[in-house]
Amino acid sequence: MSRLELGIAWRYLRSRRGSKLLSLISVIAIGGVVVGVSALIVIMGVMTGLQDDLREKILIGSPDIRVMTMGSDMVMKGWEPTLKAVRAQPGVVAASPFVMTKAIVSGGHKYSDGAIIMGIEPQGVGKPVTTIRSFATAGDFTFRTQDGKRRGAVLGERLANKLNVYPGVDSVTLTTIGEVSAVTGSYVPREMKLEVTGVFNTGMYEYDNQYLFVSLDVAQELAGLQNDVTGLEIATKDRWAASEVGAALARKLGYPYRTEDWQAQNNSLFQALRLEKLGMTLILMLVILVAAFNIVGTLTMVVADKTREIGILRAMGMTASAIRWIFLAQGIMIGVVGTALGLLLGLATAIALDTYKLIPLNPEVYFIDHLPVARQPLDIAVTVVASLLIAAAATIYPALQASRLLPVEAMRE
Repeated sequence: MSRLELGIAWRYLRSRRGSKLLSLISVIAIGGVVVGVSALIVIMGVMTGLQDDLREKILIGSPDIRVMTMGSDMVMKGWEPTLKAVRAQPGVVAASPFVMTKAIVSGGHKYSDGAIIMGIEPQGVGKPVTTIRSFATAGDFTFRTQDGKRRGAVLGERLANKLNVYPGVDSVTLTTIGEVSAVTGSYVPREMKLEVTGVFNTGMYEYDNQYLFVSLDVAQELAGLQNDVTGLEIATKDRWAASEVGAALARKLGYPYRTEDWQAQNNSLFQALRLEKLGMTLILMLVILVAAFNIVGTLTMVVADKTREIGILRAMGMTASAIRWIFLAQGIMIGVVGTALGLLLGLATAIALDTYKLIPLNPEVYFIDHLPVARQPLDIAVTVVASLLIAAAATIYPALQASRLLPVEAMRE
């Protein structure tokens, strides 16, 4: 493509009578590309940000893999040899037992609430599997009480606020369904009073509103498990390889053990987010396609308007190929300028939304308190390349139409 062809293409984009400003139809065509590209960058960033933020928040208190037993009693007996076998598995960097149960928790006031009780190894004992211990805003996860024992409880901040309890000052009473009495045949509740030794805030509503952590032996006593546990928590070297490590562990341990990786534990949520991202991407690609039709319409109008000039250029010896390049260059200019402006607008909007948290969310519904926007280079690159390819494809028909004009017929027009 020569400088002459580029100069003519640029002249056709501008207004008449020597104006250096772009013509209205050129501005409209560029604006369509800008809107499509910027909207696609922001929406893809939002969907990716939701996936990333939810994944990180879920994995604060949820391990990469859980090893449990089959059956409805959720009890793993003789777990010590199993723990040794799990720690010896390639890809496993940490493993520890856990107990999970439910209880009614009260702070000594009229209000009480249901809570998920998690029994884990105290801070400083063994290598931690999750990062929940680093989110303590008051106290810590040693569960150490004033008498030196590990009989403390660490509550989510929202749960502590509802119960109106504070670390080092108040205590909570946990009540479980207990066991069936051999005398009456009915359930006898089991009750336990624990000192509040810490509060944590993860930013995820489910953890902060429902979870209460205690020492492993306290949870075993509360759930009536003796020395048994609910299962084993595992941290892997590579989070994205957790499914392969889990499958290898399941084969190694055999029946009655089963494994669940972090994606399987939250499969429905992540599948829904992936489907939404795909749907929104396809919808917004249609916006770019509409912008491509604007380019087709713009160039077709230019060809009709410049028919006589095209005839003169052909009569002066310009080839059909050169005429094609003039209109291809014009369409590519529209695509490049529109894509560049859309990229800048989309990135600026995404950064502003994420940095200043401009769109707050209800954490009771969405798990997070604001709309996160991620800027993944791959998503941005795909958007830019797709926009440029669509814009280039949109120029082919008008360029061919212009190159097929015969000099005599064009000048006669």
